[in-house]
Amino acid sequence: MKRTMMAALAACSILALAGCKQSGGANDQNAAAAAGGASIDGTWKADLSTVQMDSKPDQLLLKDGKFSCSTCTPPLALDADGAFHPVTGRSYADSIAVKVDDDHSITRTDKKDGRVTSEDKYSVSSDGNTLTIDFTDSSTPNVAPVKGSFVETRAGPAPAGAHAVSGSWKPSKYNNVSDEALTVTYKLDGDTLHMTTPAGQSFDAKLDGSDAPVKGDIGGTTVSVQKGSDGAFTITEKRAGKVQSVATLSPGSDGKLSVSSENKQNGSTMKYVADKQS
Repeated sequence: MKRTMMAALAACSILALAGCKQSGGANDQNAAAAAGGASIDGTWKADLSTVQMDSKPDQLLLKDGKFSCSTCTPPLALDADGAFHPVTGRSYADSIAVKVDDDHSITRTDKKDGRVTSEDKYSVSSDGNTLTIDFTDSSTPNVAPVKGSFVETRAGPAPAGAHAVSGSWKPSKYNNVSDEALTVTYKLDGDTLHMTTPAGQSFDAKLDGSDAPVKGDIGGTTVSVQKGSDGAFTITEKRAGKVQSVATLSPGSDGKLSVSSENKQNGSTMKYVADKQS
């Protein structure tokens, strides 16, 4: 879930990861403002306080030395012995290690082609009702890693005898995400939309819906872009030809960019507002 959400923040806007959830409010007003012909050109920074997420709870289980995440895409199951185990079907990892740190925390480390691509530290509060995931995403080579934390609240109990991280968890909010992951620059040049981020990703996509590669992305992601009559841009993200997410970016005359994204793999949605920096 964390990577999906970051993609929505970043790739489709400003982080990249993500694919998550929400409801109306100020975003709807900003979307309407796009009809006024506001430009998408400029550098934008996501406002984490506006993020709205809607998704099914994450299902985790750590018991008898084995870790599983049945709601991950694809589902994940491996020994929690701290050793790296091969995994398949993942764009950003070909091996994963899960280490039990203590009775309230674990560390998950992902690798691809022998290089660490992410490290997530899961910590459960003393009352067992809050899960904080401190993440370091180093999947993009030759740039500083993206860091931050993500909070989930308990939606279902841990089975008897299971580690505290086990149970059902409802995504809640992001905290302290690196500015590089929240910032994106767009430039519309004729029939081509250019995107660059300090996190090391970029694309140059025609407005005809044809696929363009996301440079700096090790997962082989492509995007297609279309511009609507209301001035909003629809960005469709694919991997291996399969749609991963669809985001709508609506620039407003008030210097706000409203972003709405749906993860097509798990049905989660995310909405948030980005402020124009320049």
